[in-house]
Amino acid sequence: MNALTTISTISTLRRCSTSLLETLPILQLIKQCTSPKLLDSALAAMVKTSQNQDCFFMNQFITACTSFNRLDLAVSSMTQMQEPNVFVYNALIKGFLTCSHPIRSLEFYVRMLRDSVSPSSYTYSSLVKASLFDRAVGESVHAHIWRFGFCFHVQIQTTLIVFYSALGGIRDARKVFDEMPERDNFTWTTMVNAYVRVFDMDSANALANRMSEKNCATWNCLIDGYMKLGDVEVAESLFDQMPVKDIITWTSMIKGYSCNKRYREAISVFYKMTEEGIVPDEVTMSTVISACAHLGVLDIGKEVHMYTVQNGFVLDVYIGSALVDMYSKCGSLNRALLVFFNLPKKNLFCWNSIIEGLAAHGYAREALRMLGKMEMESVKPNAVTFVSVLTACTHAGLVEEGQKVYRSMSEEYSIVSNIEHYGCMVALFSKAGLIQEALELIESMDFQPNAVIWGALLDGCRLHKNLEIAEIAFKKLMVLEPRNSGYYSLLISMYAGENRWRDVAEVRGRMRELGIEKICPGTSWIELDKRVHMFAAADRTHSASDEVYLLLDNIYDQMGLAGYVQEANNVY
Repeated sequence: MNALTTISTISTLRRCSTSLLETLPILQLIKQCTSPKLLDSALAAMVKTSQNQDCFFMNQFITACTSFNRLDLAVSSMTQMQEPNVFVYNALIKGFLTCSHPIRSLEFYVRMLRDSVSPSSYTYSSLVKASLFDRAVGESVHAHIWRFGFCFHVQIQTTLIVFYSALGGIRDARKVFDEMPERDNFTWTTMVNAYVRVFDMDSANALANRMSEKNCATWNCLIDGYMKLGDVEVAESLFDQMPVKDIITWTSMIKGYSCNKRYREAISVFYKMTEEGIVPDEVTMSTVISACAHLGVLDIGKEVHMYTVQNGFVLDVYIGSALVDMYSKCGSLNRALLVFFNLPKKNLFCWNSIIEGLAAHGYAREALRMLGKMEMESVKPNAVTFVSVLTACTHAGLVEEGQKVYRSMSEEYSIVSNIEHYGCMVALFSKAGLIQEALELIESMDFQPNAVIWGALLDGCRLHKNLEIAEIAFKKLMVLEPRNSGYYSLLISMYAGENRWRDVAEVRGRMRELGIEKICPGTSWIELDKRVHMFAAADRTHSASDEVYLLLDNIYDQMGLAGYVQEANNVY
């Protein structure tokens, strides 16, 4: 909008209102509406002083109604106006869009045209957003934009780029972009982001390189896109090239590392961020706390928690649930409970985190009681909640309680069992020795059981030495995951326990033929000076691996001298 248009707009508003100084109490009354009831008082005052015919004050009043979702009052007051102008209509159109009634926005646009009120650029910025539910409607609005002479308006054209790209029309979005005679930085970034949304990083990068100077938002779009594609190295390169980094940049890196399961790097970037004086936001803190949970690094997790306290972060449901989850996974259940009970507000995620924590630590009865407490607090459990509770019952061998919870899931909450719930029940039956019941449950499923379910049955067969059903489960697993060495190991162990050495040799021979070896060795982490060191079986990549293995050899020698003999029950 140029200077002349701005002056014209202000003049129109001034003509529609009386002296601002004379009517200041009305304006203050509207702006001080802190509840829906005060809107009625403000409208009564406007009617009494005839200010309800003033376009400027009606514009302000409709905006206030929007904030309380009282658009019924806004419409009724607007219909009493003799000559509502474009600003009044724009306020209503935007109000309905804000309150998620896009069709009503379009209806008032039609009414506006019928009343011979000419739309402004602001009108179309809202209308394009209101058309996201239907491409045909958006294309009609686009035609009106040309008809009324706004085809080269930068803000409107940028909104059209968002519209077409959001509905999958990336070529149409680029066509709008290419036809624009002028573009600002926001337009360039919007088009780059459109390519990122469809994971066309080559086009996004090529377009960004055409910019005279990339702004932070453009850099951030590219980093986010490469992280989502798992191309962490390119994202790191872009991060290092950035001349100026904002909080979104740092958060994008931390979230990107976490999404790609590179939790050590996520924590490292967080420390670097704070060292440079960048204050993180709640999203960043939640992500870092979750990274600590995945690594199981309690000391770093406590340090991050202390950072949130010292820097005045509100213990909201997001940071709160992340802390509960972190302390639970790091083995400090008491701290998890302390955080949970001190939360001022608890949503479903908070309850799920503490129930999962109790389940993981073997406190099945307490998990069941927490479920009851959750229901008393009128928080409705979801499918995830029941997975945690059923897992708790499995660990504790509470078969009757688990069956009761499983039935209540569908009977009381109308939650349809998914594959995880079936997996929990199969594990519950299998661990308790009810192998036949577990098999019958699998055969009654409405969908194909996965490897997790058959694996749970196989493990139960190992515990209770049911070789007959174990062979059934093994055959199914050979179809689903034929190269998983763990299943072969379990069956070999069971054959060896029954002295069926010919079968042991046969399974081992099959493994050799298929070239199957034990893969994915177990890993462990330790914290040292704010760094996380990872170790894996037979791994020599760590800089101190020689010293580690030398120490292990010395420990084995000492154990041998003390009379330790390695167990050989499980044959592999």
